Amino acid sequence: MGIPVKLQVFEGPLDLLLHLIEKNKVNIYDIPIVEITDQYMEYIHAMEREDLNIMSEFMVMAATLISIKCKMLLPKEVNEEGEEEDPREELVRQLLEYKMYKYMSYELRDRMAAAAKNVYKLPTIPKEVLAYREPVDTKELLDGLTLKKLNDIFQSVMRRQEDKVDPIRSKFGKIEKEEVSLPDKMKEVGEYARFHRYFGFRDLLSRQASKVQVIVTFLAILELMKMGIIRISQRELFDEIEIESLQEEG
Repeated sequence: MGIPVKLQVFEGPLDLLLHLIEKNKVNIYDIPIVEITDQYMEYIHAMEREDLNIMSEFMVMAATLISIKCKMLLPKEVNEEGEEEDPREELVRQLLEYKMYKYMSYELRDRMAAAAKNVYKLPTIPKEVLAYREPVDTKELLDGLTLKKLNDIFQSVMRRQEDKVDPIRSKFGKIEKEEVSLPDKMKEVGEYARFHRYFGFRDLLSRQASKVQVIVTFLAILELMKMGIIRISQRELFDEIEIESLQEEG
């Protein structure tokens, strides 16, 4: 493996090309290939020919530039999409990629230089100092403490705990599923109606154990009324709703 040799200020053919582009202040996306190739070839002729490995890299780039120069003189080729191909496209991509890595290396170099100015030292605190704990005088700590002060402290802690409680979700309580179905409730209400024959709607609802039971009972009454099993009546507005069984007694 050969030792990398730096040729003047250029580290390779892409570095030389980038220098020529910046020197001539040309657009990297629209390289004047004839002018850049001529300047590149002048530099190649002036180079010392001691390291063949280095020289071969520059010669390969020189051949690439001459090839691009020739293609620029010929009619432009058209790709499958019907667009004209630019012979410089691949070279521009390599130059942009090289330029990005080059500037990244400058940034890393500056960071390394800044990091070199920082000095770190491990802590060297004696064990005796680390092990030291300030003594606590319980008499002084509890001096003047009364039951009222203790109660005030306790109430303050409890208020902080209450502030952490969600005022909405904390009132939900435990939700339990009730095993009650509409068909079962219809059967239950139907049997109740056949036995009592005539009864009040409020009285029936007051016998239910929960809100869910009340809702299902109300739905059961509507279904039984639709089926013609019971009749609902009300003598005056806001009077008690009366339920009458239409089933045969048995």
